[in-house]
Amino acid sequence: MTRPPRSRRAMAAAALTAALLLTPSAAFGATDEPDLDQTLDELEVVHGQRVLDVGHVDMGPKFDDGAWRFLIHDDVARADADATSVWRYPDETVLHVIDSARLTVPDDPAYAFIGADAGSEVYVVPQTQNPDVVWLGWNTQDPEVMQTIDRGITLSLTGVQGPGVVTTYLQSGSFGDPQLLWDSRVTEPQPVWVDVNTHTHANWVFTEPGVYLLELTAEADLIDGSHVSDAQRIRFAVGSATSPDDALAESWSGQTAQDAPSAGAEAGSDTGHGTGDVSQDALGPVAIVAIVVASAAIVVVVVALVRGSRLRRRVLAERTAGSRDIREAPGGGGE
Repeated sequence: MTRPPRSRRAMAAAALTAALLLTPSAAFGATDEPDLDQTLDELEVVHGQRVLDVGHVDMGPKFDDGAWRFLIHDDVARADADATSVWRYPDETVLHVIDSARLTVPDDPAYAFIGADAGSEVYVVPQTQNPDVVWLGWNTQDPEVMQTIDRGITLSLTGVQGPGVVTTYLQSGSFGDPQLLWDSRVTEPQPVWVDVNTHTHANWVFTEPGVYLLELTAEADLIDGSHVSDAQRIRFAVGSATSPDDALAESWSGQTAQDAPSAGAEAGSDTGHGTGDVSQDALGPVAIVAIVVASAAIVVVVVALVRGSRLRRRVLAERTAGSRDIREAPGGGGE
């Protein structure tokens, strides 16, 4: 997607923009953000309906009884030491984005991709935690996942159903340009590469209240040479007046990116608890996260979200030696 070029602004205007729309991380990928430091243990996968309107939440792959699944990490232990964090099934979980998430769109062409007029209100799940709003990100830190995937996964937005526009983007510091990851108006799959041992949060913007279903597909090559994939629909109830029960009951009636003729993928991927079949040709091996206009040419910037380089070197070395015990991250401090 191409957005209007960003003009040079005075520092005061940039500061106002940042204050109005988001509270960004100090560095791209948030590698120095202490709230993102975590090491996951083997956590239980549980059934049962659950509404999450505050607190830390990650999506990510996990092996559930030996099967590759894309699940939701309900990290309640981060806020309550007496609670136990678990993994949950997306079709039993609702992310409730309540009215505390409402922010005003700044008068800045850098945010034209949001799809809402300057001065209007949108619902924002921010990249840096707002304690009054659910904090949504993704990770590739399940111990078995880190032992078995070949360097990372491809995480793709493959379909969106809802009353408004949804965009997901990253931003570096207070004055960095937003880097668009996903846009609900794009009909093709939108892949993002996520390296092993990554924990990332982004800005999620919804232009209208209501029920949204976002279909996300996680796939990976494993070190044994096999390929795994799972597509799940993440349920959002946006706005305090939107019932989470309606989000739980919502059925899919739209077209997925895999179904679209331009996507080149077969329809009918399994989006329940089973593994989905997603065309690798449609997804591609890289993540397109920003479009930069320079010298009258469009340069596709491929961004790999890299965390824990020392651990990855150790992982690869131990794989070569045949070791599969990598459960302790150097310098880590798990929640």
